[in-house]
Amino acid sequence: MGGTNVNLAELIGSRICHDLISPIGVINNGLELLEMVGTTQGPEMELISGSVGSAGAKIRFFRVAFGSASDQPLGRAEVTELLKDVESVGRVRVNWHVTDAMPRNQVKLAFLALMCCESAMPMGGDVTVANNGGSWTVVGVADKLNIDADLWKNLPKGQFANKVTPAQVQFALLPQTAASMGRRVAAETTSTRVAIRF
Repeated sequence: MGGTNVNLAELIGSRICHDLISPIGVINNGLELLEMVGTTQGPEMELISGSVGSAGAKIRFFRVAFGSASDQPLGRAEVTELLKDVESVGRVRVNWHVTDAMPRNQVKLAFLALMCCESAMPMGGDVTVANNGGSWTVVGVADKLNIDADLWKNLPKGQFANKVTPAQVQFALLPQTAASMGRRVAAETTSTRVAIRF
């Protein structure tokens, strides 16, 4: 998968997220209007509202992780708000230890690394994202990890012995995207910790 394929994948990601974010926003607005007039209440409404909120949060996250990204800065407040929404529908707590606004394409790499860590944490855990002097570190810690040895061992090269599934696409995309930005990915694992640097 070369640079052209990475760009094509990013354009596809951007297009899908762009086309889905508007209708989900409209559904959300409709639900708010129904709540205001008191038309429907109860567990059914809560289920629909929660599902729409979850879908919206994931699409905003995926838009950064899989969409095309420039070096336009993303501020800490915007990133932490987005992560808070995603966190509320998942099992992983994210600690964003980056105080400055960062280029969107670097945040994209951090989000892909976060997804890699999350895939190893089926029971949940904590992921800490830090940037020191331009070098990023994304560390996932949990009592119980489920580490796919092939994915983690071969993450730096982005060439895997087994076929990558849709649920694992971040492992293929992270090293390719990093390489297109002149960055190299390093990964390490222990029984309770996974770490990615780029």
